[in-house]
Amino acid sequence: MADIMHKTASRDEWLKQRLDLLAAEKAYTRAGDELAKRRQSLPWVRLDKTYRFDTDQGIATLGDLFRGRSQMIVYHLMFGPEYTAACPSCSAIADGFNGIFVHLENHDVAFNAVSRAPLAKLQAFKTRMGWSFPWASARDTDFNFDFEVTITEEQQRTGSYEYNYRPGAPLPPNADKGPVAQYATAAGTDAATFTRQRPGMSAFVREGDAVYHTYSAYARGLDGLWGMYQWLDRAPLGRNENGMWWRHHDMYAKA
Repeated sequence: MADIMHKTASRDEWLKQRLDLLAAEKAYTRAGDELAKRRQSLPWVRLDKTYRFDTDQGIATLGDLFRGRSQMIVYHLMFGPEYTAACPSCSAIADGFNGIFVHLENHDVAFNAVSRAPLAKLQAFKTRMGWSFPWASARDTDFNFDFEVTITEEQQRTGSYEYNYRPGAPLPPNADKGPVAQYATAAGTDAATFTRQRPGMSAFVREGDAVYHTYSAYARGLDGLWGMYQWLDRAPLGRNENGMWWRHHDMYAKA
């Protein structure tokens, strides 16, 4: 718990500062609206490669994942073939998917999580977490590599990859210590194996048989998808973080 000593004021003094903040919040909202328009105005890139995924319904192409809709959002959920559980950070984001994907899919937007782990692992973890959103395995396709959320051991060793539209870097020698090692342990693997998967989201549109890539975001570009952070940013002490405090939601009682 952070030190809760804080300045106090009368209601009138508070209201004056709150109205100043409201003006800044409104400007922030308007700026967000403009950013959304810029995202939607990006040119589309046609995808000519065929990707095949393992799903609960069998083998599916990227086009099949639209399930008859014209738009699709994919969350690149970190769960590598060697993991025994999904990344705890990705899992914290995914905890919010059950409530939203139904609304998206009734607004002409298909939603899928995609990971590199085999389907059986995804299904078992999905049951453990109580998740119901569609989750496909990209284990036997280049999808994760092409959308820069999976790298090879060689790329990791040399730093010869891109992530978040920037050149990568070799794995630091102290990667087995600190927060990354905690995340890796929670996912049942080591830091090097863990960090060969990366988080992200991508958006696609379909016209006839043609599928186009329209947008992708990575790293802190995903901040808005963390439902818990949107609430914490409005709590009295904010995010109030000191290292990795969140866990898979069924692990809090065991901590």
